[in-house]
Amino acid sequence: MSGFGAPHCGALRAGDSGRSAELYGWVGRRRDHGGLTFLDLRDRWGTVQVVFNPELAPAAHAAAAGLRAEFVIKVTGEVRLRPEGMRNPHLATGEVEIAAERVQVLSESLTPPFQLEDASSADTDEKTRLSYRYLDLRRPEMLRILELRHRVNKIIHAHMDENEFIEVETPILSKTSPSGARDFLVPSRLHRGQVYALPQAPQVQKQLLMVAGVQRYYQIARCFRDENLRADRQPEFTQLDIEMSFGDEEDVFNLVEGLFARLWRETIGVELPLPFPRLNIRDALVRYGTDKPDLRYELEIAELGPVLVGTEAKVFRNVLDSGGVVRGLAVPGGSDLSRRELDELAVLARGAGGKGLAWLPGGPLDKFLTPAEISGIQEATGAAEGDLVLIAADRRRRAETVMGLIRSEVGRRRDLIRRDEWRFLWINPTYLFDEDDEGRITYAHHPFVRPVAEDLEFVEERPYDVRAHAYDIVCNGYELGGGSLRIYDPAMQERVFKLLGMPESTIRERFGYLLEAFNYGVPPHGGIAWGVDRVVMMLAGTENIRDVIAFPKTQSMTDLMMDAPSAPDPELMAELGLRFAPLPGTSRQSGR
Repeated sequence: MSGFGAPHCGALRAGDSGRSAELYGWVGRRRDHGGLTFLDLRDRWGTVQVVFNPELAPAAHAAAAGLRAEFVIKVTGEVRLRPEGMRNPHLATGEVEIAAERVQVLSESLTPPFQLEDASSADTDEKTRLSYRYLDLRRPEMLRILELRHRVNKIIHAHMDENEFIEVETPILSKTSPSGARDFLVPSRLHRGQVYALPQAPQVQKQLLMVAGVQRYYQIARCFRDENLRADRQPEFTQLDIEMSFGDEEDVFNLVEGLFARLWRETIGVELPLPFPRLNIRDALVRYGTDKPDLRYELEIAELGPVLVGTEAKVFRNVLDSGGVVRGLAVPGGSDLSRRELDELAVLARGAGGKGLAWLPGGPLDKFLTPAEISGIQEATGAAEGDLVLIAADRRRRAETVMGLIRSEVGRRRDLIRRDEWRFLWINPTYLFDEDDEGRITYAHHPFVRPVAEDLEFVEERPYDVRAHAYDIVCNGYELGGGSLRIYDPAMQERVFKLLGMPESTIRERFGYLLEAFNYGVPPHGGIAWGVDRVVMMLAGTENIRDVIAFPKTQSMTDLMMDAPSAPDPELMAELGLRFAPLPGTSRQSGR
């Protein structure tokens, strides 16, 4: 057998007519017509029709009767043109067929749990497809995505090499490092009671590579985060990690914009306009209610506080007096929204933690606002005749979240999104700090981001207003990646750690090696990381990140094919010195 040198099923064309071919692949559809048997032979490169003629090759024809879907076979025969009127213009090999002379079954197959070649196969229950992922990946559209991902990686390597970056691999077993999610921990056998952490990102290592003088580093890195999943998130993912010395934001922007333009041009034939527009974080949150706005529709949120500065409407007065904000959004032609639709939007607002949603005209606010205030609201939001204004009043961050969700839902429901556009955007600068779920100060990106120097004057009084030399790249409502210029002064790094509430002992235990390295001549540096999975997802035209990963996890973080996670071997647990404690409220005897 010599399958490696054999022609691919999808490679044969009219010019190959008269040649002898030896093909390997999987049996697709089989059809019996007037004594002749036809079947589609499929491999990764495509499909070709094979015809078995009892007069030409009776043994092969007899063997064809026993062939079933997904059998793996070897076929030898002559390439010939299909008869006029029987050619398939929708198939790359549609002008030719193989007149089979010999056929050999290399491997038989059970009947697959779903059809691999029907258009309906994509609608098969995802649980079934993930349980039989090795079959799901045989589908041509899934193989196309794997090939697309391969091309993306190939373009990345070429682009980074041409810009004098070198690829350096960083450890998978590492020390825990804060990056916004829980770590996956790996217990050490040799060091009882201690653990490694799987990297959420190679953040500290790439900064140390800058200290080491590498200057331009990149890596297509595997990263791990123990966080709740959704359609565009996985616990293990791949990112392009980049770091450079002696550069600023413009150097990062130019490198990344050139790479994205090249990816879109060479994979899907789209020319992206450069440079990408930029928007600071405050304007993004006010105008779009999110740090990853979708610019494929024009709905913008307006600040209504100045219009309502003297209002007597208690619902607004109380919020403004307590330091909150009032934000509004005009829905074009929205006067046709039914009460049921408005109630559904209000439920969405409350589900995001908001107090609710108000609207005018036609809502209960009409009688509490003066004509001047109503006119001012309409002017601020750009509302015209027949438009409806949706309003949220709350704490600033909660109002931003609510109005961002409402904007997205209105755009979807009213079909305002232009699906054929690619709207890239830089969010820059962003804030240095954020607020966690308990209202405590935390980092917006990670604790190594360089603050804007002049803002440090008021960091103790107004920490949430401190800007950072940080940036996110966004496209069509997805955050593709983020980065920053890094702190490289050890005193400033210690100050930021302390602002985040870290005691001196924690700083030394977790980051002592980094601060020590910063005493040995560290260059100014910065970089970015963006998600390869998410970019391939967009290029492939799918909204499910599991489609672009060969063996993904479900939203409950399980591998249905391999039945993982699973119970560990008791002997291995004992060797590691581990045991599972019972969950609160359960007993060891219950087995629950």
